[in-house]
Amino acid sequence: MRKFIMRRVLRAFSKRYNYDASYLEMMLDEAPSAFFEFAKIEAVSRHREVVPVEAYFAAKLVGALKEDCGPCVQLVVDMALEAGMPNNQLEAVLRGDVAAMTAPTAIAFRFAQAVEQRSPDENEYRDVVRAEWSDKGVIELTLALTISRVFPMLKAGLGYAAQCRRIAVEGQNVDVVKQAA
Repeated sequence: MRKFIMRRVLRAFSKRYNYDASYLEMMLDEAPSAFFEFAKIEAVSRHREVVPVEAYFAAKLVGALKEDCGPCVQLVVDMALEAGMPNNQLEAVLRGDVAAMTAPTAIAFRFAQAVEQRSPDENEYRDVVRAEWSDKGVIELTLALTISRVFPMLKAGLGYAAQCRRIAVEGQNVDVVKQAA
């Protein structure tokens, strides 16, 4: 019964976001106990208390962009729009255009990039986040960055990451800047 309900949830999610969650259905079929343990991460992926929505999704996008060629990035874009992130901020993050970002977006973007790249400036950007939103903000942005990388990695590891996709914000394609390696 639990598998039946979860399959319906996954299919509704897939339909709502036009996202192929077949890798999660495969996991549910082949290793249900692993699936239900992994599913707990979903609540963590939504945790946000103190950082503004645009900062939170800027960090999520940096992580998704690092790991994915499109579908997971598009999913984060669609969720960000649904949560109220302004189009221009989404586009600025996708293009890597810090000058077009608001202060909260830029703070989170720079922090997430520094952490993701293991930059020597990582501590400096962490201090900026801490000064703006306290240690809670550091935790929230770190979780957003980290968890957004987990799903694409799982998808790739299970052999479901072969599809590329253009990224669009409200139907308008955006030229996404390739993240530094």
